[in-house]
Parts: sequence; C-alpha cells; structure tokens
Amino acid sequence: MERKILQPRFKDSQHFKDFWTKGNGKHLIDFSGAEVDFKDFDKFSKYFYHVDELGDEVVKEVYFTKKYSEASREIENYIRNGVAEHEDVPESVQKLFRQTQTVPDWLDYNLLKSGAELCMRCNLDSLISLRDYCLIGGYDYAYLNKPLIVTEALKKGAVKRLSETLDFWVNVTRYDALEVHKKGYEFAIKTRLIHSYARLSIKKHYRNWDTENWGEPINSWDMMATYIGFSLVFMHSLHKLGNTISKEEEKGHFHLWKYVGYLLGIPEELLPDNKKQATEYFYLWTSIQPSSDKDSVLLAHSLLNESLENPILKYKFQRRNLRYLHICCTWYLLGDDVCKRLQIPDVPFKKGFPVTKRMINKIYDSTVSREARIQKGNKDQTKVLADYLRVTQNSNFHH
Repeated sequence: MERKILQPRFKDSQHFKDFWTKGNGKHLIDFSGAEVDFKDFDKFSKYFYHVDELGDEVVKEVYFTKKYSEASREIENYIRNGVAEHEDVPESVQKLFRQTQTVPDWLDYNLLKSGAELCMRCNLDSLISLRDYCLIGGYDYAYLNKPLIVTEALKKGAVKRLSETLDFWVNVTRYDALEVHKKGYEFAIKTRLIHSYARLSIKKHYRNWDTENWGEPINSWDMMATYIGFSLVFMHSLHKLGNTISKEEEKGHFHLWKYVGYLLGIPEELLPDNKKQATEYFYLWTSIQPSSDKDSVLLAHSLLNESLENPILKYKFQRRNLRYLHICCTWYLLGDDVCKRLQIPDVPFKKGFPVTKRMINKIYDSTVSREARIQKGNKDQTKVLADYLRVTQNSNFHH
C-alpha cells in the first residue's frame, strides 16, 4: 500500500496554535531561544514510520522462540557479561550488543556526571516534574498514547506504571550508571526490548492499528518526543519550580538523555544536543498530534487517582492530601488549556503549594551546598523508588 506523504496536519488547529503562541510551547520558545518553522519537517517526518529494527529482530529471534522468562535470563546474561564473538549467539543479538557496547565518539563522561547531578540535586522536584508535567502532559497527545491503550496499560494500573517509569529514571540518572554492563545500561537495553516486544505484539494482535494516522507503534519520532519529555520538558519544569540550572548542568542533562536515547536505538539525528534544538524538533512533532481524546482523559485520571490507591501512605487523609498537591502542581506546570482538556479537577488555592515551593527552592539553592543537595536528593529519590517497588512487588497488590 502506497503511504501518503505525511503533512503537518494539525498546524492550523486551535490547540497547536494556542500551545505555541500562549501556552507552554511559547514558554519553551522563550526559555530556549528556538526559531520554529516547518522547513525541516520532511527530514523528521519519515521517522513516524520508522522503528528500531535491530531490537525487533532480537525479540523475534530470542523472545518469540522460547519462554519469556528463559529469554529474559539469556538477555540479562549478555547485558551483564557481554557477548563473545565466537559464542553461538543469534546474529541480531551480536549486532545489538555491538552497537550498545560501542561507546560513540561524542560521549563525554564529565557531561554525563553533570546531567546525573542535576537530576539528583533537584530531589523531589525532579519527581514532581516527571509526574505532573512530563507524564501527564504527554497524555494530551492523543496518537502518542495509542500503544498504551491497545496494550491495556490502564488495566495494569497507574501505581505499577509509575513504579516502572521511576525505576527506569532513577537507575539511568545515577553516577556511572550508563557504563557498559552497569545498572542504567541494563535498564536502557531492557526497555528497548520491551518496546520492540510491545510493538510486535501490537502488529500481530491488534488488527485496527491505524498506521497512516498513528505512525508505526512506538515509532522513532514518538520515541524522540518521549525523550524530549525527559530532557527539555523536565528541565523547563524544574525552571518553573524555581530551580537554578547552570550551563554545565544543562549541557550535561541533554548529553545524558542523548546517550540514553542512543542505547534505546533512537536514530542519532533525532537526539537534540540543547534546549534550542529540542524545542525546534518538538515543534515539528506536535504538528502531527491531535489534542486529548477520551483515552487521554482516562490515562490522566488514572494517574491522578494513583495517590489514593497507593498504599505507601498509611492514612486516607494523607493520600487525599497528596493527590491535592499533585493536582495543584499539574495546573501550575501544564497550564489551564491542557488541564481543562484532560479534565483535571479544579481545586481551591491551587497556586499556593507550587508558588511556596518556588520561593523555598530559591532560598534552599542559595544556602545549602550543591554537594549536600546532590547527596540528599539521591537518598530521597532512592527511598521513594524503594517504597514503590515494595508496594508493587507485594503479592497482595493487584491493581
């Protein structure tokens, strides 16, 4: 079937224009100095129909030929110990590990360290940003969510999904985590293969997948947008919450996510080096995404209600209070238009908490040493992750 040439089909729609002229898109342009236009659209749009074929081949040759647990053990062994050339290993596996164990020329370990330090230093603000801006903001893009909907992620529940995202994020943003065979490297490879497994399962079982409109499932362009969420959008959120970010940290943060993207099999020309590039790339991608649909609203509400379902906090009033604080941050970070589309509940005094937090951050940043903030952030984030893993791995928790 001849596929139509992709156009920036939503560039004249209200949600696109509002986002880039008065919403967070405008703030991103101001924040980054980006110059947005459509001259590079064709260069990027082809990736809407492009996937990580290397990852897919590994899944076909390893996961689809044996029990899932057996396949996972085999891949884990390669991740931790490498693949010897002479071993009897499928060609696709050799190729995948050749790529991921070859450190690209551009990689700078000092920059990776600065990027990891920014993530740790901003402590709970990092987790608020991930959840109340990056994750929930992503739900506003209807086509981006389709793989989540068709693989029935809603049934798995938001606690589990958040726990998995947190597990990935914490493990790739620690010191030296991305060195070959280390924990962050392992998470990147496993996540890459989970994406391939999900993509092949969707293609096999979901007959109604609309490739022309939605792109290939978990395509390279959507992956770029997701990783711009972890880099640009995340950093913009920290900025909104009053964190000061040095030039070195900013450069390091983009470098870190560029390398994670490389390990995940995202084509290098889709991985931005700085906030200006990231905003320009993101602008093009948003022009092919319609705004929220009913699935978006369901995903957003599932995430908001996670605080009520999650047994980490013992008492109901604590859980209700936590949900309220997340709602306040969501309104503050995402803005009115997106929150109304996602039907985020309107709550009283919603600016109170984020504005207070912003003021406290300004003081904290100028009075506590950077070193102490990094240490405390690492400790607090690791504790939150441990709490999540405890409740999701607890056999009584079936959400």
